[in-house]
Amino acid sequence: MRILLSNDDGYHAPGLAVLERIAAQLSDDVWVCAPADEQSGTGRSLSLTKPLRVRRFDARRYAVGGTPTDAVMFALAEVMRETPPDLILSGVNRGGNLAEDVMYSGTVAAAMEGALAGIRSIALSQKYGALAPGEDVSFAAAEAWGERVLRPLLDTDWAPRSMVNVNFPAPDVGPVRGIRIVPQGLRDYGRARFETRTDPRGHDYHWLALGKVAVAAPGESDLASVAEGWITVTPLQLDLTRHASLEPLARAYG
Repeated sequence: MRILLSNDDGYHAPGLAVLERIAAQLSDDVWVCAPADEQSGTGRSLSLTKPLRVRRFDARRYAVGGTPTDAVMFALAEVMRETPPDLILSGVNRGGNLAEDVMYSGTVAAAMEGALAGIRSIALSQKYGALAPGEDVSFAAAEAWGERVLRPLLDTDWAPRSMVNVNFPAPDVGPVRGIRIVPQGLRDYGRARFETRTDPRGHDYHWLALGKVAVAAPGESDLASVAEGWITVTPLQLDLTRHASLEPLARAYG
């Protein structure tokens, strides 16, 4: 089995090294094509107005000066054109990708690009505690459970153009309770806020600083389950059509 690894934290991110160790338990044919620098929050964006600079470290390792989508697209169209991967793994992200995060996440976007190409693709993210730990993030849960989460997924039939989003709980919630298959949750959108500061020339600038996340409502969404110490596995689809609304809208237009 040939595996392609990517992420949104960048080629030198510690989470990518964790993912390489996880992938090595599944195959000895592992390739890396990741953004050269951090691309968190870039979602499914493409670099259309600038060229991509690519650094080749060896025959199976590349850093792309662009977004996660750029990196996976470049790997499939150029690096691995004659030897396409059987599986794409994206992560392990520093921080969870839960609920509406999946719409912004570069980690999820890399897996979505693989799913678009018809390749089985999985995004993996490691949640950390309430206080941002800087570079000091523990990937212990992902490291210990990664292979156990992935193997059953490889033996399961998937719908076309779909992917799987995996989140590992933060260390401060206690021991991992197990694996739970759950739907995507939803937060209160009102958590967005901006910090306004002034530069040395007297001009204001604004820094996006998301507010504190409300406690997840009880239930079995990805938000609630990760908060309770579960590893969450959530299938996602690329078709965003609200099929139940097609017929009512058609009637509205006569």
